[in-house]
Amino acid sequence: MAANPNETRTGRIVRHIRDRIEARTLTPGARLPSIRAMADTMSVARSTVVEAYERLASEGMIRSRPGSGFYVAAPLAPLALERLTQTAEREVDPLWMLRQSLGERRAGLMPGCGWLPDDWLAGEALRKAMRAMARTEDAGALASYASPFGSPALRSLLARRLAEQGVAAATDQILLTDSGTQALDLVCRFLLQPGDAVLVDDPCYFNFLALLRAHRAKVIGVPMTPSGPDLAAFAEAAVTHRPRLYLTNSAVHNPTGAMLSAPAAHRLLRIAEAHDMVIVEDDIFADFEHVPAPRLAAFDGLERVIRIGSFSKSLSAAVRCGNIAARGDWIEALADLRIATSMAGSPLSAGLLHTVLTDGSYRRHVESVRARLARAMPRVAKRLRDLGIEPWAEPGAGIFLWARLPDGVDAVALARSALAKQIVLAPGAVFSASGGWRDHMRFNVAMSDDDRLFGYLRKVL
Repeated sequence: MAANPNETRTGRIVRHIRDRIEARTLTPGARLPSIRAMADTMSVARSTVVEAYERLASEGMIRSRPGSGFYVAAPLAPLALERLTQTAEREVDPLWMLRQSLGERRAGLMPGCGWLPDDWLAGEALRKAMRAMARTEDAGALASYASPFGSPALRSLLARRLAEQGVAAATDQILLTDSGTQALDLVCRFLLQPGDAVLVDDPCYFNFLALLRAHRAKVIGVPMTPSGPDLAAFAEAAVTHRPRLYLTNSAVHNPTGAMLSAPAAHRLLRIAEAHDMVIVEDDIFADFEHVPAPRLAAFDGLERVIRIGSFSKSLSAAVRCGNIAARGDWIEALADLRIATSMAGSPLSAGLLHTVLTDGSYRRHVESVRARLARAMPRVAKRLRDLGIEPWAEPGAGIFLWARLPDGVDAVALARSALAKQIVLAPGAVFSASGGWRDHMRFNVAMSDDDRLFGYLRKVL
């Protein structure tokens, strides 16, 4: 919380609590710290806390329960996503990161973005598929609503592809969505209530943080290691916070590139079962792997694991088609939510995807991308090391290098200065629920092997 020299101690406490209520980290009914605890935390006298609590009570923000304490009473204000981050550095929060990556700055350098360059994607394969669809006699894909569950042919094909990863899923256990993000949003709508705790890796994909806060969840970060989350910290968080969900990338982790080990996967599932926790496994980078890593969904059999997939990163962001694999009864409920919030998906996208998956073009495309990434990964890692930027791990697949900057270099400050040169970097703090990792950056190796980037870094480091 940034200091204001003109603010009283009482005003500082009032602002601290009001900001937490507006950020959804304190929701209606939540108990505030005791007067003694708040005084110790804020380093003020107890009388100052009493005055602050009385002021908030008079505003209707909190209420006193004699013998019990103070509780949040105010109804939540209309949701404003820009208030969801607790950092004062608005220009480097998760939503800012996406705005820079998706906006006009795409004309510049994009080493911080999360997708492949346009010329790495399957443009010709899609053009071929579109010509084939245009010639078909069935005009349904061009004019009609799809089934709420999505194309049966594509779902059946996805079930076979999941089986190749060891995930047993029947066709009726798969729901098509418009994207991986929509899939995650539907799962959150289905399983979460405001104030529910959700565990995420720290660091994790930054849009997980924005989306979970939009659902008014209490986000708890668990330290990440090269073989998965810190299991001791994970078990402690499960006991302390009683989370409803754990959200992760178990293979080709974003942003670290880590891959979950089989022993860690078994231990995670035992902890989740002991605490009745659902695991959401976001697996949108699966096709970048050379050899499939252990999947929680495979070990669990889709009992308490929900698997999310998409082809936006590997095929084309313009073909919006994600998917959810889960228990059959959950898929029924998720399909109803899909109808209520977006009616049905695009039969055009589903048809294009089915075509490129079955005509051999997608397989050839992915093999080419894997080979290019395998060449780019060590090359970019060496160039970073030459500047004193040390990769946190050596990923076996994927597009990301998570790297530590030289001592004394702040990633947020570096990202700010780079914007003036039309370079979008991804500072570590936007990936962290705790605001940590300020000395780390995520580099997209497909976007980073550029002399202009390294010329800039050489000047400023």
